[in-house]
Amino acid sequence: MHWLLSGPLSVEKLTVKIAGLPASLQGKKLVQMSDFHYDGVGLSDEMLEQAIALSNGVKPDLVLLTGDYVTTSPQPIHELVLRLKQLQTQAGIYAILGNHDIYYRYSKTEITNALTNIGVHVLWNEVAYPFGEELALVGLADRYSPEFNPVSVMNQLDPNIPRIVLSHNPDTAEMLQAWRVDLQLSGHTHGGQIVLPGLGVLVAHRKKMLQKIPYKVRRCLPFLRKGNFVIRHWEWAQGLHRVGSNQLYVNRGLGTYFPGRLFCPPEVTVITLQRE
Repeated sequence: MHWLLSGPLSVEKLTVKIAGLPASLQGKKLVQMSDFHYDGVGLSDEMLEQAIALSNGVKPDLVLLTGDYVTTSPQPIHELVLRLKQLQTQAGIYAILGNHDIYYRYSKTEITNALTNIGVHVLWNEVAYPFGEELALVGLADRYSPEFNPVSVMNQLDPNIPRIVLSHNPDTAEMLQAWRVDLQLSGHTHGGQIVLPGLGVLVAHRKKMLQKIPYKVRRCLPFLRKGNFVIRHWEWAQGLHRVGSNQLYVNRGLGTYFPGRLFCPPEVTVITLQRE
C-alpha cells in the first residue's frame, strides 16, 4: 500500500517484567512482527525490507511472527518467505497462524509448509522451549479455528514455569486469565487503523457514528460495520495491557486495509525481558 495510506514504519520498544525469569534470560531481546497481509496491496516491498533490516539491526535472540501472512489466497506466502528468510536471530524464528492464514481449507498446510521450509517453527497448539525448559513459548491455533483449544495446551505446563503465549486474536486474553500468562503477544486488529487524537480507535465508536452517517455513505465504509467481527475488546486494539494478572501486548501489524491508516503507523516491536 502506498506510504500515504500507511505512514512510516514505527519501532516500539518495551521492557517486560516476568516473575521468576531465570538470570540467564535477563535482557533477552525479542522482535515481534504481525499481520503482513502480503498480497501486493496491503504491504509494500520497501516497508517489508525496512522491517527486516530493523529487526536484524537489533540482533534479536528470538523473532516471533503472530499471523496473517496473506489476505485470502495463500499463494503470496511463497514470495513472502523469500524475504523472511533474511531474518537473523540467535535462537530461531517462531510463528503462529492468523484467521486469514486458514481462509481456505488448504491454506493452513500451504502456509505452514512454506514457513517451515525456511526454518520457521510454526506452532499450532504447541509448546516450544527455544531457551531451554525454564521458559515456555506457547503457540495457539487461531481463535476462529475449530481446533482452538487452549485448555489442552495450557494444562501441559507447570504453573511455576514462566511462559510467553502467541495468540493472533487479542480477545483470547479474556479466557486465558484461567492460566498464568507472563506475556501474550497478539496482532489481528491493525491497531484499529484509524485513531483520532482524544477519541481513540475510530471503529470502537462505530455505533454512534453510524447513526449519524447517511446510509449511502455507510455502504462505502464497511470497515465500520464489521468492527464486531474483528474483536470485541477494542480497548486492547494496540499496546500493552493488563488483563487480570496477565500481560497482553498487541502489535499494530505491518499490512494495511482500505481506507488505510491514520495516527496508527505499522509496527515492529522490540521486547526486552527483565526479571521481576
